[in-house]
Amino acid sequence: MPRVTRDDVARLAGTSTAVVSYVINDGPRPVAASTRKRVVAAIAELGYTPNSVAQAMARRRTNLLGVVVPDARQPFFAGLTHAVEQAAAERGKLVLIGNSDYADEREDHYIRAFLGMQVDGLILISQNPSALSRADLSALDSATRVVMLHHRTDASGHAAVVTDDSGGARLAVGHLLEHGHRRIACFGASRTCGPSDPVIARVAGWAATLADAGLPTDGLLTEAPFDRVNAHTVARRLLDGPDRPSAVFCVTDDQAIGLLRAAAELSIRVPEDLAVVAFDDIAEAVIAGPPLTTVASAQRTMARAAVDLALKAGPLSFGEEAVVREFPVTLRVRRSCGCPLPDGVRDAGPGGLPAPRGDAGPPP
Repeated sequence: MPRVTRDDVARLAGTSTAVVSYVINDGPRPVAASTRKRVVAAIAELGYTPNSVAQAMARRRTNLLGVVVPDARQPFFAGLTHAVEQAAAERGKLVLIGNSDYADEREDHYIRAFLGMQVDGLILISQNPSALSRADLSALDSATRVVMLHHRTDASGHAAVVTDDSGGARLAVGHLLEHGHRRIACFGASRTCGPSDPVIARVAGWAATLADAGLPTDGLLTEAPFDRVNAHTVARRLLDGPDRPSAVFCVTDDQAIGLLRAAAELSIRVPEDLAVVAFDDIAEAVIAGPPLTTVASAQRTMARAAVDLALKAGPLSFGEEAVVREFPVTLRVRRSCGCPLPDGVRDAGPGGLPAPRGDAGPPP
């Protein structure tokens, strides 16, 4: 069956192809209501589908937003990417997603590919702010605005939307201090993180809070992978040692879930023997065993801000100071820190599922 064209629509509607174009694109010239009605009816009768590529070329807008993420399989990045996609859809945009797998060359590949597709904006959920200078974005495409999400940047001509990572860590560690803990370990630093990485700010917040309380940090910072499986291995060594802390601040929820599993295997009760707080508030934090006290960021609000910044007309001027928008955090208090459960809420068992009880009720 031959493809229906704009000429076919124009013939059926008794008008020109230019008028059909004005109706489809809602301009640039006005169309009389009666003529518009005929064109719309002809489009419906023929089942005509406009060529989106041709439309994009004509108006020099693709309605596409590029997003580069380290690993969309990780719950935190999956949630953040989904929030970006929702925010983009609210603005009539489609999202192209590229997973860099934490590799600079793959990140560069997606940056260049998306800019080559003339996306309307580019959002980098990157672990490495040097991507901005490494890919020489100013030389690639001066018409596309680039926004860092989750990671800070000082690069001129770009913008960043970030969480108050240091403040969130202070909230979490301060909460442990209120429970009376004085030996609070930090789980999850990484020597591979750059100075502007969110994790570095969270570690700094932990250290500053203990220092303000007159407490030492020596020997309490543990290097650990960011995925739960490998973090679990490191956590077993930490918790099985002779000098186990009474509380642990994990810089991500994924690490905390690995640590909770290690504690269960070693018959260490949380929170009775070990208090745990974390950062990110991924969906699984609610059904962890026990439910995880964690710091929540304003993901949806941040995603909307990043999309709006990326879609603003024209890029920031190179040489202009970077625009950084920082959003506040909230401490979600659950069971792992030692706080009592609210009335009607059940605890979770070692596997992360609700512990059996005689009464019926919703899971935590």
